[in-house]
Amino acid sequence: MLCSNPQDRKCRRQSMAKVAFIGLGVMGFPMAGHLKEKGGHDVTVYNRTASKAADWAGKYGGKTGSTPAEAAKDADFVFTCVGNDNDLRSVTLGDTGVLAGMKSGAILIDNTTASAEVARELEAAAKTKGIGFIDAPVSGGQAGAENGVLTVMCGGDQAIFDKAKPVIDAYARMVGLMGPVGSGQLTKMMNQICIAGLVQGLAEAIHFGKQAGLDIEKVIEVISKGAAGSWQMENRYKTMNAGKYDFGFAVDWMRKDLDIVLTEARRNGAKLPVTALVDQFYGDVQAIGGNRWDTSSLLARLDKK
Repeated sequence: MLCSNPQDRKCRRQSMAKVAFIGLGVMGFPMAGHLKEKGGHDVTVYNRTASKAADWAGKYGGKTGSTPAEAAKDADFVFTCVGNDNDLRSVTLGDTGVLAGMKSGAILIDNTTASAEVARELEAAAKTKGIGFIDAPVSGGQAGAENGVLTVMCGGDQAIFDKAKPVIDAYARMVGLMGPVGSGQLTKMMNQICIAGLVQGLAEAIHFGKQAGLDIEKVIEVISKGAAGSWQMENRYKTMNAGKYDFGFAVDWMRKDLDIVLTEARRNGAKLPVTALVDQFYGDVQAIGGNRWDTSSLLARLDKK
């Protein structure tokens, strides 16, 4: 039974779980660190580039596995945070995947932003081995991962979620169960739809203000306190106005996410004209070399002479 007060040292010792974390990118590396340091868990990691896993173990004092299956052996909870559906299948299925190493009764928690389809596929595979599954994509970007304040959108059974939540809490400020497996991914899709529209609107507003000769700092100071205010406005307008785009989620990643969104929309019949258009605009940003710029770089295509 995991304790309700992770700051209490005695409680932490009693609630320590054996955890594996697969995928140590800009998100996974600090998330796994929070599970070790803040959560107080016994953490083993795996990364395709072994040196990254060694770096993590050197920093946090955990262990490494040579394959996902080895890292997941005897773990109570296994986390995955990789690039896309195919990456996820490669670290979960097959002889070296985590499901081959996990014990019955363990729980697999996937933090990858992926399709709802692959989430349901993995749940079915996990069930055959008596393993629980939660799809749990995150929002908050690299800064949220590093500071342990991610928002986690989960899909799965209530009983499985209740066991997993106290562990997930180590890297999150908000963890919610949205419905059955796949619901976490569908919620993340809604999140990305909202962000795409917000960033495009902010980019157009700043571009308009520049063309009109307004003082962008003064304008944002006023309108950010009204109905136009948003996280994007508060956190990105200064860097956008300065033409700096190295402060968050990369355009390549956003296009991957929007492809997932638009594929799901074609399946369920949702009409997403603005999202489809903004996806094309991100393609324009890629065409001018902005693949690794953050999502606020939509302004760059408008300001381009």
